[in-house]
Amino acid sequence: MKKEYLQIDKVVGPLIQISDVDDVFYGEVVDIVEISTGNIKKGKVIKIEEKNVIIQVFQNTAGLAAGNSIIKFTGEAFNLPMSLDLQGRIFNGIGQPIDNGSDIFSLVEANINGRPINPMSREYPRNFIQTGISSIDTLATLIRGQKLPIFSGNGLPHNELAAQIVRQARLGDNVNEEFGVVFAAIGVKHDDEKFFRKSFDEANVMDRVVMFVNYADDPIAERVTTPRCALTAAEYLAFEKHMHILVVMTDITSYCEALREISSAREEVPSRKGYPGYMYSDLASLYERAGMLKDQVGSITFLPILTMPNDDITHPIPDLTGYITEGQIVLGRDLFQRSIYPPVAILPSLSRLMKDGIGEGFTRGDHAEVANQLFASYSKVQEVRDLSQIIGEEDLSPTDKKYMAFGRAFEAQFLNQGFDEGRNIIESLDLGWQLLSLLPLTELDRLSPENIDKYFPKKA
Repeated sequence: MKKEYLQIDKVVGPLIQISDVDDVFYGEVVDIVEISTGNIKKGKVIKIEEKNVIIQVFQNTAGLAAGNSIIKFTGEAFNLPMSLDLQGRIFNGIGQPIDNGSDIFSLVEANINGRPINPMSREYPRNFIQTGISSIDTLATLIRGQKLPIFSGNGLPHNELAAQIVRQARLGDNVNEEFGVVFAAIGVKHDDEKFFRKSFDEANVMDRVVMFVNYADDPIAERVTTPRCALTAAEYLAFEKHMHILVVMTDITSYCEALREISSAREEVPSRKGYPGYMYSDLASLYERAGMLKDQVGSITFLPILTMPNDDITHPIPDLTGYITEGQIVLGRDLFQRSIYPPVAILPSLSRLMKDGIGEGFTRGDHAEVANQLFASYSKVQEVRDLSQIIGEEDLSPTDKKYMAFGRAFEAQFLNQGFDEGRNIIESLDLGWQLLSLLPLTELDRLSPENIDKYFPKKA
């Protein structure tokens, strides 16, 4: 039976408190009706202490007072209707359409908190997802079912990179399986949302994208729900409709800031830098929803993007994210300042599952060797550049001068590519071989003699 209460004890930011409440459960959906206007605001129960209940309101709490509202407990958890009609649609942070389209009507509903995957049912991630970006596909390959965050910073082009990945991502050549993208924009400005929408429309990919948007001026309570709505849609498409789903989410830092603000309003004891002590488990509850299931077609690959405050990779948000995920892609400010896009800093970047999803049968047999040699050679470039700062480039040895030339060509031709330029994995690998030809054969110690004979016949 639905119960109604006419008295609010306290309103603090996005939270309201009422007392003498019976028979409610954690996570129960609540309707808050303003008596004067009839407007209904949604909320959910986030704390029960004896007969006192705290409700998190998803809309603005302005105007709510002790005696002007009716609180209705619905007796239901927060569910979203699930359908293939989600594709091509744009929703707000609580799953309501904001694209002037109709509501989603379906007999199938799913709880936004998701379904925990039995560890014994997980399939080890294999095969790769092609992003069309050479630095990622070749050196930090994204594997189906992987959690691979992008660590960015304020002012870096992570929004452009996110849009480019959504536009270009695909499973690879000669693959007939269904592919889709779930995109969540958390705490973004209105012009950023318009940029994403315009970019997807112009590339004609909107029909395969499910988009959830939480604006910077939306209530913070909605912000913490946005990623859960997005991942719920991804779970339905992946495990019920057997699609391979790429979830791109920006910006996780905005999500964590909302967690901190709500935690402060609840008067919880803060942890590092004021963030709640449960932030690790909260982030894990999002990241661990990615993966693959045994004996079942479909996967969720998670590409969360976060901005590191002051470019500090030891900040709690990237630090905790790194513990849960399987690598990271780091954007470098020095590359960005030299007009290199995308400014992927490959040396601190890593994909821990890369070795199991590349090579013969997935990408190409020489992929691992090319990646290892490019990493080793570019690392040597950094040492030579440091030396040149001391003695000058003119006094470098002939081999070191070739490393300097390789470094400039690698950044200008391999790392740097246009916003509308997509390269398949074969083109990226061939470009890698072309750049390695600038170095003496004696320096290519990560390449097998067979591949050297194949790709450098004259040099060998």
